[in-house]
Amino acid sequence: QAPVRIARGGTVAWKVNLRSRASPLLGSTVQAWAMASEQAQKLNRNAEVLSSPAVTMLLSQIRAKSTTQKDYVNAADRLMGILAEEGLARLATPMTVVTPCGTCSGLEAPLGSSLCAVDIIRSGGILLEAVRKVCPDLKTAKVLIQRDEKTALPQFFYKKLPNGIDKKKIILCDPMLASGGSALMAIDCLKEAGVVEDNILFLNVVSCPEGLRALAEKAPGVRILTAALDEKLDEHKFIVPGLGDFGDRYYGTAGYDEGLWGSDGK
Repeated sequence: QAPVRIARGGTVAWKVNLRSRASPLLGSTVQAWAMASEQAQKLNRNAEVLSSPAVTMLLSQIRAKSTTQKDYVNAADRLMGILAEEGLARLATPMTVVTPCGTCSGLEAPLGSSLCAVDIIRSGGILLEAVRKVCPDLKTAKVLIQRDEKTALPQFFYKKLPNGIDKKKIILCDPMLASGGSALMAIDCLKEAGVVEDNILFLNVVSCPEGLRALAEKAPGVRILTAALDEKLDEHKFIVPGLGDFGDRYYGTAGYDEGLWGSDGK
């Protein structure tokens, strides 16, 4: 059976029917989705974990150490497309659809003119471009925040925000939510420009408990849509099991020649 649409505080959420018999092979995966969503809600009431066989399949490919850059980019782009569509759907409004044969309940997509997608450079741009592909008339913004490799603390370098951003719904894009430091710094940058937390939807691929707790404490109004909730951060502040460095694997800047992850053999 398909996921069921439910209303929650004026927003749209979904739940999976755990009794579905569509594929016995998906039984344990569906149970894992339910557990991840329940745990995420305990850590941050505004967090939601996507539950989809397609998401699990693509995540499995980009997590795998053996995945080559070509296959990584292909799977990552496909996953970003799903996240982009799901993110926009969370900003949709209920409507009645008139079909050639009658009427039914539906969702009306948000106007591009009402949105601004913000990416935390560099990897956030990958997700931002996926959002722009499905909603080309939205505004975009850039924030450059880099983590100090010695202290693991975020450092702010640059921002470029459009005029009137305080009146927009914000889609904040960054594939990884680790300690939450970079996301919180970007959120503070947006709040300084007049954006309210309730108007921010944070899209990411992999999150962890530490990051969800940090946002719950310091930015409780921000909604979070993630494709996965992982176990923890290690002593170097990397997500476990994670997927390595998202940007390095996507752009090929490091790791392949060093044997950290799959090589195309070139």
